[in-house]
Amino acid sequence: MIERLDHLPHPTAPHAELALQFSDLNPPLNARQAVLESERCLYCYDAPCINACPSEINIPSFIRNIAQDNLKGAAQTILEANILGGSCARVCPTEILCQQACVRNNARECAPVLIGQLQRYALDNAAFGAHPFTRAASTGKRIAVVGAGPAGLSCAHRLAMLGHDVVLFEAQAKAGGLNEYGIAQYKLPDDFAQDEVEFLLGIGGIELRTGQRLGDNLSLAELYREFDSVFLGLGLGASRNLGLTGEDAPGLLAATEWIKALRQSDDYASLPLARQCLVIGAGNTAIDMAVQMQRLGADEVTLVYRRGFAEMGATGHEQDIAKANGVRLLTWARPEQVLLDEAGRVCGMTFARTLLDNGRLVDSGERFELPAQAIFKAIGQAFDGASLVDGKASELRREGERIWVDSAWRTSVPGIYAGGDCVQPGQDLTVQAVQHGKLAAMAIHQDLMTQVEAA
Repeated sequence: MIERLDHLPHPTAPHAELALQFSDLNPPLNARQAVLESERCLYCYDAPCINACPSEINIPSFIRNIAQDNLKGAAQTILEANILGGSCARVCPTEILCQQACVRNNARECAPVLIGQLQRYALDNAAFGAHPFTRAASTGKRIAVVGAGPAGLSCAHRLAMLGHDVVLFEAQAKAGGLNEYGIAQYKLPDDFAQDEVEFLLGIGGIELRTGQRLGDNLSLAELYREFDSVFLGLGLGASRNLGLTGEDAPGLLAATEWIKALRQSDDYASLPLARQCLVIGAGNTAIDMAVQMQRLGADEVTLVYRRGFAEMGATGHEQDIAKANGVRLLTWARPEQVLLDEAGRVCGMTFARTLLDNGRLVDSGERFELPAQAIFKAIGQAFDGASLVDGKASELRREGERIWVDSAWRTSVPGIYAGGDCVQPGQDLTVQAVQHGKLAAMAIHQDLMTQVEAA
């Protein structure tokens, strides 16, 4: 399944036992817990939690609906702002967004309202008999959406709601993007990502075409000619390199590849297991990788970062998850050399101790080695330039390696829009990508309807 790890052993536990390790990280609230928690909300008039939510969900409104036992009303409020509210309730770092802004989060109470868990409760129990949104009258316009991740799915749904016909192109075999292929299994277990996609497509007017990769069997120039508008939700499909000799050796792999393999596996017992494992990085992907390898049965997993805990991209909550699962967090260490055995396979890594000197990161002069059967790099994702190679794609203005867009998600080419992780750096969050797609859809609709009126 992952050729560069074929030499590694497999877990000794059977799949059924291992599956328990990847079940839901946070058990859902029951009805009584949800009501009691919803009644803690002060339903603020100028609610700071709304301002802190990238998708601008009316949080006090949906929580009030829960308190009044109106779960469909609560769910409708959430989905109007965020059609992927179910997954965002599970993976969104609420501890640094809405819950951090909650007025209950103060020195006397020390506990914000559990907004994320209440959002999940509403959506899990609303029990819609049919799709909660209906399409507007047909506009006769066709829009191509490239990339069926959170940004593309959100854009496609909003466009369909506004009466447009959408063709959704996805390079992978399944829609869902990061939710399907890149999130820790214990955050979105079972087939939740696919269930959410199926629910979203239930609005109608969206044709999903998988196995369609821009720059390979799909051309931006052709899409530009054939459709009235194009939205690019390409994400960041390439992994950054460490820049070290031996980086292509068996046993060294991008963390995203292993996470993808685990999420698509029907038999966890067949996965490659590194008894001693190093994860290089400091973001949520690094934490997801380290925790899941530990839960699969590794003896020792060490996450290594060149700076300190305060500079880690992973939130304190994510760091706590790693510690609770026995992951060793090692800071102030920079990867220097990949160590190989006689067969040319990874057997460890040499690190340089680092420190701050007048605000600059420098080596201390100390070196040390750590043994490892496998090393996983999680040092960030990069834009895959191979997707934008034709003539039309070359007209797109870039900002660094990403696509430039204006405040309405318009690119430099009229009629082409973009959003999500492929545009200029933001928070790189699922909830932010959903918001990009929604707002881009509104801009596309406005621009197309203005053209109709002008004609």
